[in-house]
Amino acid sequence: MPPKYSPPQASARNAPAAPAPIKTLRLGRLKAAVWENGADQRAFFNVTFARTYMDEEKKFHDTDSFGRDDLLLLAKIADQAHTFICERMASARNDEGGDASRR
Repeated sequence: MPPKYSPPQASARNAPAAPAPIKTLRLGRLKAAVWENGADQRAFFNVTFARTYMDEEKKFHDTDSFGRDDLLLLAKIADQAHTFICERMASARNDEGGDASRR
């Protein structure tokens, strides 16, 4: 006999996917997440930075606070993010130009 009540089943397939960065760069305990957004049929990019640390309970967390010793690494990872974005934009321009020349 079937049960009188069956709880609703949560389906991961029906849940909307959380947006994810297109690229995550890591340098030591610092990371930069590159996000691509679109507006007016044009892509633009944002970057978020985080520092990973472990608490007393041995659990990892991220913070957007950086110490003196993090700043040079932060500059390097920001440079890497900038290079990635510039290369991505150049690739997109080349793809658009290639499509126009085939017409």
